Amino acid sequence: MEPVNIVCMKWGTLYGPEYVNILYNMVKRNITLPFRFICMTEIPDDILPEVEIAPLPVFANPESRHCQAWRKLALFDRQVLDLKGKLLFLDLDVVIVDNIDCFFSFSNKLAIIENWSQKGRLIGQSSVFCFEIGSCTRLLEKYNTRYDEVIQHNRTEQMYITRELGKDNFDYFPKDWCKSFKMHCLPGGFLNSFMTPTKIPENVRIIVFHGCPNPPDALAGVWGKPVKPWFKKIYKTVKPTKWIADYWY
Repeated sequence: MEPVNIVCMKWGTLYGPEYVNILYNMVKRNITLPFRFICMTEIPDDILPEVEIAPLPVFANPESRHCQAWRKLALFDRQVLDLKGKLLFLDLDVVIVDNIDCFFSFSNKLAIIENWSQKGRLIGQSSVFCFEIGSCTRLLEKYNTRYDEVIQHNRTEQMYITRELGKDNFDYFPKDWCKSFKMHCLPGGFLNSFMTPTKIPENVRIIVFHGCPNPPDALAGVWGKPVKPWFKKIYKTVKPTKWIADYWY
């Protein structure tokens, strides 16, 4: 059986090598398929030798947008390194809590999370997505040839991926598989200041830590970035979440 491909990207210094190493270890514990694990990065220092290192793809990131994740579109080239078959992309700040074999067999189309806060609006959440290499090349081709149009009509790369493909040309993962730490694990509202997140959603396989906090911050009970204005501290807070240590290592 040919190995499946799992790819992450690490650019800049926001995330250290420990994020890559922990992600690799979580994958290894939660997959039964033969796999290759590739990290695309310009700073390979201190990454485990088991991880395949590849250079970040050459990509013109939008200068006018704060979001750096547009570079994920480079994965939709006709050829990605020497890889063949299915590619599962994972953000560095996800926590894997159960087996992920199913992500590779779920659909023959590109499969992605439906954005939890924008349901029914044809907007994905690209912390986790899976596709056949070479099957979605028009996403990158249009970005390269009609850049201004793409940027004008799409705030983020995840909005662009799903809206450009159209509703009949991709699938959302089952809603239970990927959950948001902030939306599905935190108590919510002012209760975040008083109650420790103890709830792990039923049947979840990957918990996504988008924005703040990230896994080690939530584990320590800190939000991760200064919160302004002051009143947002009432709900933009997290108590030390010790169960994260059971998975994120």
